[in-house]
Amino acid sequence: MTDSWQTLVVPGYDGSGPEHWQSRWEAAEPEWRRVEQRDWLAPERADWVAALDAAVAGAELPVVLVAHSLGCATVAHWAAAQPERAGRVRAALLVAPADVERIEDLPLSPFAPVPTTRLPFPTLVVGSDDDPYCAPERAAGFARAWGAEYVELAAAGHINSASGLGEWPAGRALLEQLVATAG
Repeated sequence: MTDSWQTLVVPGYDGSGPEHWQSRWEAAEPEWRRVEQRDWLAPERADWVAALDAAVAGAELPVVLVAHSLGCATVAHWAAAQPERAGRVRAALLVAPADVERIEDLPLSPFAPVPTTRLPFPTLVVGSDDDPYCAPERAAGFARAWGAEYVELAAAGHINSASGLGEWPAGRALLEQLVATAG
């Protein structure tokens, strides 16, 4: 997109496989960096937040975050824990936040409760009206609490590879618009 910021991709539970829009965007943008987690299937909040913190600290440029699902909760926890470093973030696209307080079939409870304090950087939350991991009202509530704009997609599921979005050009356009307005 540009060389005036570093884009960090923050996947959720199980990482984002090769067909996920996050992975496709990364493949198209070799300078983007994925925030790697030690364990994608047994997530621990402290580990995930530390990995994000290390990635932001290691970036040589201001950061744009592109998070999905549990990655959204990771961003919220990180911003609450590292307010001084959060100033390095230019903008964040948070897609399909996982409602970790209500999901019972995945090991996400270490991330509960999700912080509901205003994020100190421009943020866009994208949800879906039929997301099995977060009701649209809950996603919109996260957006309000985080001081973010909210966009709700129709029939997009969890906005992942199972949603059949492919490259998800509409999402890429949302990211480009967010970064352009973030200044």
